[in-house]
Amino acid sequence: MDFTLRPFRTEDASAIVPYADDPLVARNLRDVFPSPYALADAEGFVRSCIEQEGQGQLCRCLVVDGEAAGSIGLFLGNDVYRKSAELGYWLGRPFWRRGIMTAAVKEMCALGFETWDIVRIYAEPYAQNAGSRGVLEKAGFTLEGIKRKSVFKNGDLLDSCIYARLREEMKE
Repeated sequence: MDFTLRPFRTEDASAIVPYADDPLVARNLRDVFPSPYALADAEGFVRSCIEQEGQGQLCRCLVVDGEAAGSIGLFLGNDVYRKSAELGYWLGRPFWRRGIMTAAVKEMCALGFETWDIVRIYAEPYAQNAGSRGVLEKAGFTLEGIKRKSVFKNGDLLDSCIYARLREEMKE
C-alpha cells in the first residue's frame, strides 16, 4: 500500500474526520484529540498544523492511496529539552497493521534530524498499546522505561512507556 507524507492542506480536514472519529483511534491518544471527532475539530487541527509549521513543529498528513488517512508530527522541546523532539501519530483503522506507520515514523525521524539540531526523538505510547509499541520498535526506537500509572485516560490510570531514537542510531 502506497503512502506519502506531505504538509497539511485545508481540504484535508473533511477527509480525516471519518478516520479520526473512531473510538479505537482516540483511546490511545491524549485527551486533546476529541472523541467524538467533528469537522470543526479537524478544521482547527489542520489550521494549527498549517499556521505553526516550522515553528517548533513539523506536522504531516499521512496520505494512503491518495486519501488523507492520518497524521504524524514532531514537536520540538524547549528549555533544557531543546535537543529533543516528541513524536506523535495516528492512522485510520482500515490502514492498521500494514507497515505504513512504521515506514512513516522512519521517514519523519529522518526529516526531524535533518531539519533540527536535535539528538533525540521520543514517543510515549500507553503500555497496553501493543500496536504503537511495535511500530516504534520496528522503526528502531528503544524502550527506555515504563512510567507506572502516569496517564489518566477514560477514567483509568494507565502505565505509559518512553521510547527514544538517537541521531547516531539513524545510521544503523
